[in-house]
Amino acid sequence: MKLSLLLLRTLLTLTIAGTIAFNAAAQTPPVVLVLGDSLSAGYGLPQGKGWVDLLRGKIEAERYGFKVVNASVSGETTLGGRNRLPGLLKTHKPAVIVVELGANDALRGTDLATTRANLKTIVATAQAAKASVLIVGMRIPPNYGPDYTTRFHALFDEVARETRSALVPFMLEAFAERRELFQEDGLHPVVAAQPLILDTLFPKLKPLLDRARPRTGSLSAVPAA
Repeated sequence: MKLSLLLLRTLLTLTIAGTIAFNAAAQTPPVVLVLGDSLSAGYGLPQGKGWVDLLRGKIEAERYGFKVVNASVSGETTLGGRNRLPGLLKTHKPAVIVVELGANDALRGTDLATTRANLKTIVATAQAAKASVLIVGMRIPPNYGPDYTTRFHALFDEVARETRSALVPFMLEAFAERRELFQEDGLHPVVAAQPLILDTLFPKLKPLLDRARPRTGSLSAVPAA
């Protein structure tokens, strides 16, 4: 009798522990991972003023129920992003990934086939982990030559079409010709430009969020990352 009672208590304890663990997992918000370079890392900006910070605030304000993780690194290339991604996937298990890479490849004159291959690998790795992908395209100054600059911009569309990913053709589309919205280096946008970046990206990001959005009301408020 005592043995049966002990077994019953053990089973009950395990059941409660399993239920708690299941509920804890269910409460974990899905992650939006931003894999970018200095344009997403907030180079030259006050802390908390970059477009990724604004995205985090928008998601919280509109109660989307996602956690935003900014894994952007100033100076990052597509190769660096490709190498870092498996560890980020393991740690964060993102539902949506924003890939904003390639500008530093071009500024270094990297062979376009290499940049293209790296981007495709990044997207394929993300999709294999069941994450939706938004590719953010860029343009570079014409002094790199018309052939290189044209083919560089085109490769983002090519990768997006081949991998069936969402695409923002040009991150800085809304203000690229407005010199006053760039820092002294002429490359990095100022604080006033960050909402314009978000306005450009969010319409293409929103459908991905809607598909991955938690269906319960319990995740309506998610603390900032």
